[in-house]
Amino acid sequence: MRTKALTLSILLTALALPVGAQAQGTLQGAAEGAHEGGRAAGPVGAIVGGAVGAATGTVEGILGIDDRPRFREYVVREHRPSYHYSRAVRVGTVLPERGVVYYDVPAEYHVRPGYRYTIVNDRPVIVEARTRRIVEVID
Repeated sequence: MRTKALTLSILLTALALPVGAQAQGTLQGAAEGAHEGGRAAGPVGAIVGGAVGAATGTVEGILGIDDRPRFREYVVREHRPSYHYSRAVRVGTVLPERGVVYYDVPAEYHVRPGYRYTIVNDRPVIVEARTRRIVEVID
């Protein structure tokens, strides 16, 4: 019985990791992991998926938890124009090549090179500059 439970836990963890990899922090990671784990394996999957998603979301965020509110305040102070996008603004969305203006993230936020920010539908987002893919939505 213990072997079955361990095997199920490992399987569910493996299923939940891709979901957590796109999470935007602990809370969203936990929510998405629980949802996907629950879909894949019911209540036990939701528990395991939530835990894995929370851990992965904390690790994978571009901005640290403490930097998000300060960064949001910075963006509001800058009064950058917002790009109107007709689709959902979420992690993984690739923005169009034209019409979007990208800005450097100030060094004080410790964002790795290769990432910039923009405003889409009045929401600040961190974008991988090379691919224009949204990697973090700052709420």
